[in-house]
Amino acid sequence: MTPSGPTVSTHDVVDEAGRRRTFAVISHPDAGKSTLTEALALHAQVLTSAGAVHGKGNRRGVTSDWLEMERARGISITSATLQFGYGDTVINLLDTPGHADFSEDTYRVLAAVDSAVMLLDAAKGLEPQTLKLFDVCRYRGIPVITFINKWDRPGREALDLCDELTERINLQPMPLTWPVGVAGHFRGVLDARTGEMVRYDRTAGGATVAPEHRMDADRAKNEEGTDWIAAKEEHELLAASGGEFDHDRFIDASATPVLFGSAMLNFGVRHLLDLLVELAPRPTPRADVNGDTRELDSPFSAFVFKVQTGMDRAHRDQVAFARVCSGKFERGMTVTNATTGRPFATKYVQQVFGQERSTVDEAFPGDVIGLVNATALRVGDTLYDGKPAVKFPGLPSFAPAHFAIARPKDLSRAKQFRKGVDQLESEGVVQILRSDRRGDATPVFAAVGPMQFEVATHRLEAEFGTAVALDRMPYSIVRRLTDPAQRNLIDSSRRGEVLQRGDGALLALFTDQTALGVMRRLHPELAVEPLIAST
Repeated sequence: MTPSGPTVSTHDVVDEAGRRRTFAVISHPDAGKSTLTEALALHAQVLTSAGAVHGKGNRRGVTSDWLEMERARGISITSATLQFGYGDTVINLLDTPGHADFSEDTYRVLAAVDSAVMLLDAAKGLEPQTLKLFDVCRYRGIPVITFINKWDRPGREALDLCDELTERINLQPMPLTWPVGVAGHFRGVLDARTGEMVRYDRTAGGATVAPEHRMDADRAKNEEGTDWIAAKEEHELLAASGGEFDHDRFIDASATPVLFGSAMLNFGVRHLLDLLVELAPRPTPRADVNGDTRELDSPFSAFVFKVQTGMDRAHRDQVAFARVCSGKFERGMTVTNATTGRPFATKYVQQVFGQERSTVDEAFPGDVIGLVNATALRVGDTLYDGKPAVKFPGLPSFAPAHFAIARPKDLSRAKQFRKGVDQLESEGVVQILRSDRRGDATPVFAAVGPMQFEVATHRLEAEFGTAVALDRMPYSIVRRLTDPAQRNLIDSSRRGEVLQRGDGALLALFTDQTALGVMRRLHPELAVEPLIAST
């Protein structure tokens, strides 16, 4: 039953949703996502000092990188959620892994946000993973703000970077700030909307907010000379060629506001945070699996986009991260899991700030809540209160490209091994494939990228005390088998085998395209199809 308490009106729910900004920070590896995440929190005054991913001495790691492997490698390998207030606005910020091996995690996060901040390295511009992420945002209709980072280091020309957005991905840049000084000689930025220059003071290691000094155009020209003149001319040139800010084009994802700065030095970060509050989209009604719209003021509903275990080493509990889509959430509610039809009690619910957590009593559309002890929940589950029932579209499982047979090195730890494998499967760390031929004792790990294997084996040993041996399999081609009666055709051919994924899909694995081609010639009736993201 829902706990008794004051009734929240439809107007209140819609107003609360309007205060939310839920966005992801995405980019190619090493562009500075986690550093920017901390800089944003620093400017919101929820941190007193920021660390660096590659911290040295007594400098701590970033708040959002809390896994041991993340701190050791200096990269993000799992998404992280940070919720904090900024003025009257509630920020739900999701930091994502940039490495291509963890694309599934990033794409699931993108299903849970209303906008994205895309970082570009000033020296590298659009990189392969950046291109893929832009495509995903465009496919989902997610508005993107572009932050060109590391302007304090040598890099490319600003106009060149903006031209690349237009020429390579047909995304019109709309610069709201423009750098004064070339990359590596960062003097400040031109604020396009006021015509002023903003100059920044360096702080020790960028650990505190960089003081800002505003000056009018005449003073900027007198003090910065040719750097200011060049900035004005370049910005005017881009504005004249279609780069004037148009909010409608930003919302429909055909153009992107562009800002320049340095997350490491906290230069330009306040501009970005203020822009998100002012311009980023608020939560809107979502469509369910039937295409019907779930209005914001409908009874509570949410979907699970991530499951994580081991955030609290003292308890090793499981947390399911859910995006609230409608209604007011109140701690203690008993809701229904649309996947199983079973009730789920929400006694332990937390707001998450990296690894730090605090109890949540209520939440509104746009918020991300952490449901603790959520062993019954899986990625893609929908939770709802009352009637009628609702189910949102599931989240994608991508075609794996790497396969390995997993087995415990110590057979006496077989029980812990099976428990750990089930845990990894529920979180989506790797896909788990099984067959009667191989049995439950030797499941097959299937991964988009090989680094997922490292994460899986590390966690099995660190969290479940079971060292794992992986025997790589020779398969590189995967197809979905749509006719279960044909399974033996492949299993008996010695050219491949069929394994079942946790969602029931039958995956036909082949060593290469030649093996698949031979099977098709021998059996024209073979019912296999390319494996696309499933829901």
